[in-house]
Amino acid sequence: MPNHSIRLTDSPQLADIETISHSLNAFNIEKTGVDDVRPLAVLIRNAGTDKVVGGLTGRTSLGLLFIDLFFIPPELRGDGLGSRILAEAEAEAIKRGCRGAVLYTINFQAPEFYARHGWQVFGEVPCDPPGSSRVFMRKDLA
Repeated sequence: MPNHSIRLTDSPQLADIETISHSLNAFNIEKTGVDDVRPLAVLIRNAGTDKVVGGLTGRTSLGLLFIDLFFIPPELRGDGLGSRILAEAEAEAIKRGCRGAVLYTINFQAPEFYARHGWQVFGEVPCDPPGSSRVFMRKDLA
């Protein structure tokens, strides 16, 4: 590996992450002929300040919706807001041509919420603290 070095960091620069992301996207486009990666977000904004207080972020690519982050502030839970946000993200993914969706959650977060909305577990990996696990879920959108 002449003229190259590797460095471990816990604080990568945004430009570094974008370089890796763009390079991987270019590789995928070369292999598939499909250039369809698009971010997707459904945001909850404070009505007075317009500040984002929660919501869902992810992306669509190669016929799949990937949900990366989903947070509802505790004081806004229990009135169907999360269900509406999830439905909006899924509807947008279908408009974009997605046939399926994937995510992971943690067993103490929201697997039951997703299951109530038709998501199915396809894998589980133990993590810390003991008794916790990452729960991988999928849903057919077609």
